[in-house]
Amino acid sequence: MLQNNSLGEKNHTRLESQFNKAISVLEGDVHLPELNPNLDHVGSGFAAFLAPPGPEVVRFTVGQPDFDTPQPIVDEAKAALDRGETAYTRPQGSEALCSAVANHLTQFEIHVESDDVVVTPGCKQALLYGMMAVMAPGDDVLLLSPAWPSYDGMVRLTGANPIHVPVRRDNYHPDFSALEQHVTANTKAIIINSPNNPTGAVYSREETRQLVEFAINHDLWILDDMIYSTLVWTDEGYTSPCAFDGGAERTITIGGWSKGWAMTGWRLGWISGPTDVMTGVKKINVSAATHVPTFLMPAATKALSLREEIQVMEAAFAERRTVIHRAFSSLPGIVVPEPEGAFYILCDITGTGMTDIEFATEALEQAKVQVIPGSLMKGGEGLVRVSYATSMENIHEGVERLRTWLESRQ
Repeated sequence: MLQNNSLGEKNHTRLESQFNKAISVLEGDVHLPELNPNLDHVGSGFAAFLAPPGPEVVRFTVGQPDFDTPQPIVDEAKAALDRGETAYTRPQGSEALCSAVANHLTQFEIHVESDDVVVTPGCKQALLYGMMAVMAPGDDVLLLSPAWPSYDGMVRLTGANPIHVPVRRDNYHPDFSALEQHVTANTKAIIINSPNNPTGAVYSREETRQLVEFAINHDLWILDDMIYSTLVWTDEGYTSPCAFDGGAERTITIGGWSKGWAMTGWRLGWISGPTDVMTGVKKINVSAATHVPTFLMPAATKALSLREEIQVMEAAFAERRTVIHRAFSSLPGIVVPEPEGAFYILCDITGTGMTDIEFATEALEQAKVQVIPGSLMKGGEGLVRVSYATSMENIHEGVERLRTWLESRQ
C-alpha cells in the first residue's frame, strides 16, 4: 500500500511538471537544457573586422595568399574525381599522403613514422585534436601573447585554461622570465607558433632550444603550430622543437597546406607526434571526421612534391615584406618591429594617440583601409595587425591612404 502511494505521488509530480511545461510553452516561456557553459568564454576572434567591406576599401586583414592554388594540384584533384576516388578510405589519410607528410617534415629535423601522421580537415582541426588528446578540464595552457585568438577559444572548449604570457614588445620573441613567472604545478602544455601569426616573429634556434628546455623542466607538452614554416625571411629559418634532445618525445607538430601552397579553402592539415599521442588523435579523428575527402588526398600528395610554383609565392611575399615594413615604418606615430616570417606585420600605433580600436575604426571610415585591432587578442592592446597577403598595388595604395589620413590629424 505504501508502495502504491509512492508511485501515485511520483505520477502526480510528473504530471504536474508536464502541465507546468505545457503552460510555459503556451505563454511563450520555453525552458530548454543549458548549453555548454564553456561557450560563454569563447570569443569570435577577428570576425568583427574581417567582414568584407566595399570594393573601394584596401584590405590588410585576411591571412590568405592572393594566389590561385598551383594548377598541378588542381589537376590532380580533378583526375582523382575522374578515377572515382569518392568512397571511404583510410581514416588517417592514404599511405602515400602520410608518407609524403613524414618525408616533408624531415627537412625540419622532424622524424616521425608515416603511421604517426593524421591528415585533418584543416590545421585548426589538427590543433583541436592535439589539445583534446593531451589536455583535461582544469589544466593550464601557456600562450605566447598576443596569440592567434583561435588558440584561446580552442583551449577553453576543452575545459582547460589559457594563460597568456606576454612576449617581448621590441621584437615579439619569447620572454623567458615571464614564462617562468606564469608556469605552475597546474600547467600542462605550451603552444608555440613560429613563424607567428599575428606578430611575424620567427623564433631563433637558440630560443627554440630554450623553449624545449623550459618544457622539459616543467614537464609540459609542446604544441608546435608550424603552418607558416615555408614562409621565413631569416637565415636560420623555422626550427622545430624536435631538433633538440628531449623535444620529439613531448612535441605535437601541427601544419597544413593552406598558407604555403595557397590552399586555404581545401581545408587540409596534418598532425604528428609521439605514438601514444597519435593513438589518441586517431580515436578523436575517427569520431569527429572519419577522414578528409578521398579525392583531395592525391592532390595534397602532389602539392608536397612541388617546388618551383611554391618558390614563386615565397619570393613574392619576401618582396612585399620588405616594402610594407619600410612603408609602415615611415608613417607618423607608428613603430613596426621587422617581420621575420609569415605574411603579417604587427604595428605599435600608440604614438598616434589612438587606441587600436579607434585606429582600426577610423582607418576604415576615413582612409578606406581595413586592419585588425590588436586588443581583439589578449596582450595586443595598442597594436594593429596588417596582412601583406595582397598585391603590391594594394600595399602602396593602402599606405598612402593611411599617410594622408594620419597627417591630416596632426
